Order: sequence, then C-alpha cells, then structure tokens
Amino acid sequence: MDQALLDLGEYISAALSQEVIDFEVRHDELMVRVRRDNLVKVAMFLRDDVNCQFKQVVDICGVDLPERDERFDVIYNLLSLVQNRRIRLKVATDDVHPVPSIVSVYSAAGWYEREVWDLFGVLFADNPDLRRIMTDYGFEGHPLRKDFPLTGYVEVRYDDEQKRVVYEPVKLTQEFRSFDFLSPWEGMLPGDEKATAEPAEGDKGEGA
Repeated sequence: MDQALLDLGEYISAALSQEVIDFEVRHDELMVRVRRDNLVKVAMFLRDDVNCQFKQVVDICGVDLPERDERFDVIYNLLSLVQNRRIRLKVATDDVHPVPSIVSVYSAAGWYEREVWDLFGVLFADNPDLRRIMTDYGFEGHPLRKDFPLTGYVEVRYDDEQKRVVYEPVKLTQEFRSFDFLSPWEGMLPGDEKATAEPAEGDKGEGA
C-alpha cells in the first residue's frame, strides 16, 4: 500500500474533520468520502492547499445503487500535476436532494455535472446550465439508472413519407406471440404433447 497516499488521506481528514466522513486507499488509489453539503469547501481546499494542489477535475461520474436510500454516488476524479497524484471524492445523494455544484471551483465541471444529471438524474445546485447533454431533446427518463428499461420509452426513425425524424412509443409485439418450443421431429414418444391418441387413417400400416 502506498504510504504517501495514506499520509495524504490522514492529512486531508485531519484538516477537514467535519467535512470528511472517511477515506481509504484501494488499488493504489486514494478515495475520500465527503459530506454532501461540504463538497465545495473540500474541493477548494484540495485545489488551494500547498500539500494538495489538485488543480484539475478529470472526470465526474455516477453510480446507481437502488437498494440504498441515498441511491446515487457522485464521484469526482481530481489530478495534481505538481504532486503527480490523483484523488477520488465520493458524495452520496438521492434524486431529490441536490449536490452542490463545484463550477465555482473548477469551471470544467459544468459539462461533467450536466452529463451526470442527464444519465442519472442527479441534481446539482447552482449549476448555471443544467440541461441534457448526451441524450436527445425531449428524452424521457435517465438511461443509466438501474430501473431504466433496456428498450427505452420511445424509438426514433426517419419517416420517408413525412421526410423527417419521428418519435414513436416502443412497441414490443413479440411479447404477445405464442411460441411452440416442441420439435416437430420428436415423434410418437410417451408424454409428447404433439402425439395424438389415435393415428390418422393415412398413418396406419398394412398390418393394422
């Protein structure tokens, strides 16, 4: 285990004892769990403190854990070129309570937050432009949630008669078909549902 990452985690946890829940080093990566309402303060500390200097936000992503009350984890990956280190912040929330936007700390976070909102439905308070960025206009739902149907709600196609793209509800007609999974070559075997009690007249042999 990287002792330098352990020391950094202890340093951050001691400096932000009220804001940091805990930290761990796993697979040579430092992960710090942060209280949702204190996220901006922690981000500013990590950016400005001389022992941290995490000046860049590399990515913001989400994880959906629907069995929890706070079903979402929002994960922030920060980079320090000066220290040659990375750190991962994790914040828990649900689809009602917004996460504070860190656009005031990292201007590049705006589009990352829009992506998490679009795909997971996590709200970000004070984001100046929280609109969909990955899905189409009028898209219904958030496609990376575990309870989102694999087929979606609408299908998009080009209508040659109307000469434009049209949106239509997804139709799963195969759900209403009646499938017969018995093989027609199974023959007259005991228990075969296709076997008849009496063979047809044309099927009787000469000795019958």
